[in-house]
Amino acid sequence: MSDKKDHIQDIGRRHFLRNTAVTGVAGASLASGFGAGALLNSRQVQAAGANGIDVAPGELDDYYGFWSGGHSGEVRVLGVPSMRELMRIPVFNVDSASGWGDQQRVEADTRRIEPFPQRRLPPPHISMTDGSYDGKYLFINDKANTRVARIRLDIMKTDKVTTIPNVQAIHGLRLQKVPYTKYVFANAELPIPQINDGRDLENPDNYFTMFNAIDAESMDVAWQVIVDGNLDNTDADYTGRFVASTCYNSEKGMTLTETMRNERDWVVVFDVEAIEAAVAAGNYKTLGESSVPVLDGRKGSQLTRYIPIPKNPHGVNTSPDGKYFIANGKLSPLAQSSPSTSYLSCSTTVSNHAIPSWVNLNWAWARFTLPTMAGATPIPPCSSIAR
Repeated sequence: MSDKKDHIQDIGRRHFLRNTAVTGVAGASLASGFGAGALLNSRQVQAAGANGIDVAPGELDDYYGFWSGGHSGEVRVLGVPSMRELMRIPVFNVDSASGWGDQQRVEADTRRIEPFPQRRLPPPHISMTDGSYDGKYLFINDKANTRVARIRLDIMKTDKVTTIPNVQAIHGLRLQKVPYTKYVFANAELPIPQINDGRDLENPDNYFTMFNAIDAESMDVAWQVIVDGNLDNTDADYTGRFVASTCYNSEKGMTLTETMRNERDWVVVFDVEAIEAAVAAGNYKTLGESSVPVLDGRKGSQLTRYIPIPKNPHGVNTSPDGKYFIANGKLSPLAQSSPSTSYLSCSTTVSNHAIPSWVNLNWAWARFTLPTMAGATPIPPCSSIAR
C-alpha cells in the first residue's frame, strides 16, 4: 500500500511539473507572439525610433541624468535619452549592500552619515566652470536634517557630508557658476531662535534664518548671512557676484495664515564680493559653539537688497542670457492666468555697487535686471543634466 501511495505521489509531482512547463511555454509564446509584438509595433516605440531616441541594448546613452531619491536619501542615475536607471548612489541613507551609512565617518570629525529615520532630498546640482557643467561634483541637500552632501562624479560616490550650524531646513541649493563653483549656496527655510538653546522659544521676534555659503572643496561653511523673513529657493547669476533668494514669509509668521497675510513678499539679492570683503575685515560675529562667521544682512545692510515681488514666491532662476532673475508666484490667484508680457527695468546704487531693483508689477512673474559680465557666454551648453 505504501509503495502504491509513493507511486501516486510521484506521478502527481511529475504531472504538476509537466503541466507547469507547458503552461509557461504557452504563456511565453503568447507573450512573444502578441504582447511583445504589440509592444514593438506600438506607436510610442516607432516614434522613439523615428526621433532617434531609441537606445538599443549594448549602446550607450548620450548623457547621465541625476535625480533626487526624495525620502529614500539617495541619488538615482538615469541614462538619457533611454531613461534607464543605471545606478543608485547612497547619500543620506543606509545601504547594507555596500556598508554605506552604518555609523560610517566621512572624515575624522563631526561630519557623519547617521541613519536618520527621515530624509528629504530636493533636486541635486552639478558643479560648473565658466557657466557650464564641468562634471566634477554633484551637490545635494537633506532638508529634514539640515545637511549638504557632495558626490564625486568620477567615481559616483559620496565623499563629504556637512551639517549646517545655526539654521534649520536647508531647502534651496544652487552653485556659483562663474568663474567656477567656489561656493555652494544654501538657503535655510525656517526661522529659528538665535541662539537656538531654548532661551527664546516663546519670542518669535528673535527668530531668524540665514543664507549659507559652503566651500565647494573643503565642504566647510564659509559664512552665513542673517536675513529678515524666511528663505526658500535661490540661484546665482553669471558674473559670480550676485545670488538671489525668494522669501515667501516676509511676515515671519508662525502659522499658515500668518505667512499669507502680506500682498507682497520679496527676493533678497546677496552681494558675494561685499560679503567676502566684510568677512576679511572681521565685520562678523559667531553664534553659540559655531565658529562660522555670521553677518547681518537684514534690511538696511550694505550686503543685501530686498526687492518686493508678488506674495508667496517659490522658485527663482537666472535667465539663460544672464540678464535677469525670474521669480514665480506660488499662491497668487493670478499667477497662472496672467503670463508676463511686458517689463520695465531699472537699477539703483547701494554702496557704489549696482544692485538689481524691483521692476515688474505683473502678478505672474517678477523679472529684474542683473549686471552682465563682459565677454561671458551666459548660456551653458547641455554637457550634463541635473534634475
